[in-house]
Amino acid sequence: MLDGAFWIIQIPGWLLFIYLVIAQCTAAFSYKLGVRMGTQEPATQITAVGAALFWAFAFADLVFYTPLLGLGLVGHLLGSSWSTLVLGAALGVTVYWPIASLATVAAARNAPGWSLPKERQYWLVLPLITLWGIIGLITLAVVQ
Repeated sequence: MLDGAFWIIQIPGWLLFIYLVIAQCTAAFSYKLGVRMGTQEPATQITAVGAALFWAFAFADLVFYTPLLGLGLVGHLLGSSWSTLVLGAALGVTVYWPIASLATVAAARNAPGWSLPKERQYWLVLPLITLWGIIGLITLAVVQ
């Protein structure tokens, strides 16, 4: 099954996995480190509540989403029978969390204390992640 559909899932999947480990999982341990790395927004720009929400996504990525995605990608790589279920669950989260994040960014845009200078990056990157998640789900449904 090393066809185009296989690589459509594997290559972006591993790139996203690496990003999650570096940007999100690190911030779950130390949000301040994530801010210093430039992968998280400081509370001075998004309020303490915004920082808490962003940390919560990082924590959920650490304890659930990143391991699930990694397991699903490994299973898919090995052609395991269980990989469709696990990877499908991970891809569902892949569609969900960028939409929730963009909704937060849009809803908070004019809130007092909220100033997101890199907002354009959110609107460029997160829809691409969502699109890959949708394409991955369709690919799993059609190919499997």
